[in-house]
Amino acid sequence: MAEHAAPGPFRTRITELFGIRLPILAAGLQWISDASYVSAAVRAGTMGFITARSFASPDAVRDEIRRCRDLCGSDRFGVNLSMLPVPQPHERMEELVEVIAEERVPFVETAGRNPQLHLPLLRQAGVKHMHKVPTLRHALSAQKLGVDAVCLVGAEAGGHPAADLVGTLVQATLLARAITIPTVIGGGIGTGEQIVAALALGVDGVAMGTRFLVAEEAWAHRAYKERLVAADETATALVMQSLNNTSRALANETTRTVAQMEREGAGLAELMPHITGKLGRAAYASGDATHGLISLGQAVTFADRIEPFAAITARLEEEIATALARLDAQRCDAASLA
Repeated sequence: MAEHAAPGPFRTRITELFGIRLPILAAGLQWISDASYVSAAVRAGTMGFITARSFASPDAVRDEIRRCRDLCGSDRFGVNLSMLPVPQPHERMEELVEVIAEERVPFVETAGRNPQLHLPLLRQAGVKHMHKVPTLRHALSAQKLGVDAVCLVGAEAGGHPAADLVGTLVQATLLARAITIPTVIGGGIGTGEQIVAALALGVDGVAMGTRFLVAEEAWAHRAYKERLVAADETATALVMQSLNNTSRALANETTRTVAQMEREGAGLAELMPHITGKLGRAAYASGDATHGLISLGQAVTFADRIEPFAAITARLEEEIATALARLDAQRCDAASLA
């Protein structure tokens, strides 16, 4: 943790592991988490992860890592490796892990399939490794593998919550009671009050993605961010359940089309033109969010203005202080109970 930084409101195993002021991880956002976004997250006292699969090649990822290092003024940032359920040659995961090791990136966030294949090189390079999972069962497996931390997401999360759709409050409680390594909970979290609640449940930190999509440092088109500011907690839809790959995304023409096609029995080949990630990236670039499967969580209701990342975290800290003061006011001391 930087010596010049003011102390944060909490000291947890996650703030210690990542050397951050706030127990907040800016979750890897496909296409969005580049060096500008990640460095803003780090400078604001949180941890960010460059999404490796947002770039065309391992060499492009290496260049982005170096750009992030320059913008951060330090090596305190991470890389996200999102893996498909079944390994595919175009993922080039072995090459990406080698780049991370060679560039001495200190933190990696993996998601998707079992990361066991990549653990030896990450450990050899001294990389701290957090694995993101959809269920407690997967969290227990990751702990057994020997990862340094585990992140569990609840049903409110954007992207891919588990098919069972267990809510974040339940997931957090289960996680805290069953896992002994540092823990992070994600899914629908976008306020300081929720951060206090999560820590009270026993986890060590929170993962937030959707809340930060309206940060000025995120390169998405301003019109898209304005669409999010106008959205509420009902603005998302669940699709792809028929593929056993449930996805929560911004409700739009694409989600309605995909849902109808699923009801009619369409398979992956028929759905692919509608769910390809290229459409989501195009929406970020153009600001037209009517088409594309665009990952979005229910915390979009808290993304109420476009502002710098540091301003968002400053507001979160104010909300944390308010929540703690409210709790203190509601507590009974021993004398009053006698």
